[in-house]
Amino acid sequence: MGRTIRFGVSLDSDLLEKFDALCDDRCYQTRSEAIRDLIRNTLVQQEWEDTDREIAGTLTIVYDHHKSDLAQRLTEIQHDHHGIIITSLHVHLDHHNCLEVLVLKGPGAEVRALSQRLISTKGVKHGKLSLTTTGQDLT
Repeated sequence: MGRTIRFGVSLDSDLLEKFDALCDDRCYQTRSEAIRDLIRNTLVQQEWEDTDREIAGTLTIVYDHHKSDLAQRLTEIQHDHHGIIITSLHVHLDHHNCLEVLVLKGPGAEVRALSQRLISTKGVKHGKLSLTTTGQDLT
């Protein structure tokens, strides 16, 4: 970690008021902590644009396990990509619906492609990919 450097920021008073309200809502103790998180979030989003860069994330899907061979098709796709899937969690939401959460790590393009393939599988009711960083380039 590098040394801490202080710098000044000029803002419109209305914007600063909204930022302070945001800091309060999100329980930041100081503006500096909030600004650091904003910078990190922007850097992480920039990482996602590099399709070769290793990223991490979670894929959440909801589906009816009674649909014709859907669970089997999803399992086969997952087995074909065992190098990207770190772990999975399967939850029975009710008699018909299941929720699966997959923790993924790999090159951005492969993580996105696998996620889209699972989400677009006929019978999947909803899917959401949430990306994050591996944290290696953040301090």
